[in-house]
This record gives sequence, C-alpha cells and structure tokens, in this order.
Amino acid sequence: MDHTIALIQKSHEGDEEAKAQIVEENTGLIWCIVKRFRGRGAEVEDLFQIGSIGLLKAIDKFDLSYDVKFSTYAVPMISGEIKRFLRDDGMIKVSRSLKETAGRANVCREKLRERTGREPTVEEVARAAGVETEELVLAMEAGAEVESLHKTIYQKDGREIQLLDKLEEREEREEKLLDHMLLSQLLEQLEPQERRLIYLRYFADKTQTEVGKLMGISQVQVSRMEKKILERMREKI
Repeated sequence: MDHTIALIQKSHEGDEEAKAQIVEENTGLIWCIVKRFRGRGAEVEDLFQIGSIGLLKAIDKFDLSYDVKFSTYAVPMISGEIKRFLRDDGMIKVSRSLKETAGRANVCREKLRERTGREPTVEEVARAAGVETEELVLAMEAGAEVESLHKTIYQKDGREIQLLDKLEEREEREEKLLDHMLLSQLLEQLEPQERRLIYLRYFADKTQTEVGKLMGISQVQVSRMEKKILERMREKI
C-alpha cells in the first residue's frame, strides 16, 4: 500500500499522529500553492495556515477507493480554501473597512487643510478621523494599493488593460492548470479503448456515430461505454 494512503487510512481511523505526519510531509505542497497568492494583501503565514486547513479537509474527505494520487486531489482543495479566504473572510471585508477609514480621513484632511492653510500631519488627521495613527497609515496604504490595481498598464484595441485584469487572467490559468492535472490523472486510469473514446468525443468533437465507425462498434455501444466511463470519472473527482 502507498505510504500516504496508509497514513490517510490510519487518520480516518482516528490516528491524529498519522494526520499530523501527512501535514508535515505536504508542507512543501502548501507553500508551493501559497506562493501563487502572494501580493494579494494577506500575510503569507496566514495563507499557509488557511492552506493547511484545506489540506486537513482533503485528508478527511479523501476516499481511499480513489485511484488518484492524494496530492492531485489535495491541490484544488488547498487552493480553493485560500481563494475563499481572500474572497469572503479576508481581503474583501478588510478592504471595505480600510476603504471607509481612508475615505473619512480624506474628508478630515481637506477640512484641516482649509482651516489651517497648510498640509495637516498624519497625527492631526488621525485625531480628526477618530482612529489610531497606525490604522490611518494602513488604510491610506491599502487605498493606494487598491488604486494601483485599477491603474492602466497598457491599451489594446482601444481598450484599457488594468493590472487587476492581468491578475484575474493569471488566476484563471492556474485554475485551468489544476483541472488539467486532475483530468490527466483520471485519463491515465482508463483502458486504452476507453481513453480513445473520451478523446474522440471530447477532444476531437466526434459524434457517437462517428466514434462508433472509427472504433468498429455501434453507436449504442459507444453511448453505453461513454456513460459508464463518465460515471466512474465523476466518482473519483
């Protein structure tokens, strides 16, 4: 039995030491995924902790009957956990709060400038806005970072391309790569005839009748084979 699979089986039986060992042995995998999300405004250590939660979920949910490598199954679980954190629990909520603070500070800054005839200090703006100096600095820096994400980096066909657009494109490419990794793993487990059928149907865009002629079987047989293959693949995802 595979070393990792044996540990997962022990973990499912309640062995916490086995689970801890799996986490320790997959630390490199978590860091590899965390690196993809650097520069999103969250501390990498926090992202690592969130990624570890994703790994723990992967351990608990991994079906031992899956004929796939655990790492292949774990990657989208870890990545998905980090994305949910950034989208729901992390940067959106934090950014909204910081944005409100930055907006209030800008109003106070303008009022102080009009009243004193000079540029107010950070401490003066913080007092007027009712926040700590450190919080004000953080809010202003976050505001500048958000603004830079919407900065036009170049134009193409009359359309402005912003840095945020490129970040979203990169995320989509990474998601497709993860899907491709899992699909490749699943296809490797099919018999040659089954793999050829899936290739002809979903990569060569052949109809069931065309596939039947190429493989020397009837359309009905193609339909039955395809249904069984897809059912097996779904069970392993």
